[in-house]
Amino acid sequence: MKILTPPYTDSLPPLVATIGCFDGVHLGHRFLIEQVCAEADRRKLASALITFPVHPRQVMQSKYCPQLLSCLSQKTELLLRQQADYCLLFPFTQELSLLSARDFMQQLHERFHIEVLVIGYDHRFGHNRREGFDDYCRYGQELGMEVVQAAPLRMDGISVSSSLIRELLLAGDVQRANHYLGYSYYLNGQVVGGHQIGRTLGFPTANLHPLCAEKLIPAHGVYAVYVYLDDTRYRGIMNIGRRPTIDNGSQTSIEVHILDFSGDIYRHTLKVELAAYLRPEQRFPSTEALIEQMGKDRQRAVTLLDGPTH
Repeated sequence: MKILTPPYTDSLPPLVATIGCFDGVHLGHRFLIEQVCAEADRRKLASALITFPVHPRQVMQSKYCPQLLSCLSQKTELLLRQQADYCLLFPFTQELSLLSARDFMQQLHERFHIEVLVIGYDHRFGHNRREGFDDYCRYGQELGMEVVQAAPLRMDGISVSSSLIRELLLAGDVQRANHYLGYSYYLNGQVVGGHQIGRTLGFPTANLHPLCAEKLIPAHGVYAVYVYLDDTRYRGIMNIGRRPTIDNGSQTSIEVHILDFSGDIYRHTLKVELAAYLRPEQRFPSTEALIEQMGKDRQRAVTLLDGPTH
C-alpha cells in the first residue's frame, strides 16, 4: 500500500475506493476493505482507502476531544497491513463540511479518479448528513461514478463498529473489545517521574504518559498486560485510576508494574497491550491490605498471561 498526502502529486489510476475515519482499523473495517479490494479485482482497477488525518468533529468543534481507538500514526500503521493499493490522507476542512453530498462526491470523483465508491453500511456524508444511500446512487449516476453499498460484519449477532468497541473498553470489557478489534488494544507512552510509592510497597511501577492525548483510556481498574520495551515483551500489571488507598489527589494516572524485571526505564517509551481486566479500582482499609491484594493481582496476571516472556 502507498500512503499519499496533499498535494497528491502522484498520478492516480481509476479507483475503487471507500471513505471513512477507520478509527481502530477493527475487524469491521477490514471486512469493508476486503470488499473494496474484491470489487477492484473484479473490475481490474486499483483500490484505495480515503481517511482523515484529523477527526471531522475536531474541525467543526475546536474544543472537542475525541476518544480515539487509534491516533494517526497507529491508524496508518494498521492500514499499511491491509491489501488496498492506496491510502489517501484527505484533510477535513470547514469548507468541506459545507459541501452537499453531491458536491462532495463530485470532488472525490474529479480529484481522485474514483470510478466506484463503496459505502459502509451506516456511513453518511455531506452537509448535515441528511441524505442516504439512494441519494448517493442517484448522484453517482449523474457524475459517472458507480456507488456500491458494503455489507456489515456481524459477530455474535451485532454489527462491529468503533463505537461498540469504545463502549466495551470504557466498561472494562477488554477481552470482547480485543475480539472485535482483531488485536489487543494498546497504549503507547513515555515513562515519566512518579511518586515512587509502588517501590515502597514492593511493586515498583512505571508512570506512563500517553503519547497521544486523544487516545481512549479504558475504564479505571487493574489489568493484566503485555509490556513491550525495545524488542522484548514482558508480562505486567497496569493500574488506571486515582490510587484511592494512597489518597494522593484526583489526577488519573497510568502505572505499569513489569513482572520479573528490574532496571531504570525512565524516559523510555513503552507499548502496553491490554490482555484482561482483573478488577475495578478500590479503596483498601490499610496499606497492608493493598499489598496483599496486589500480590493476588500479580498471581492472577501470571496465570492469565500465557507462556514465558520473550
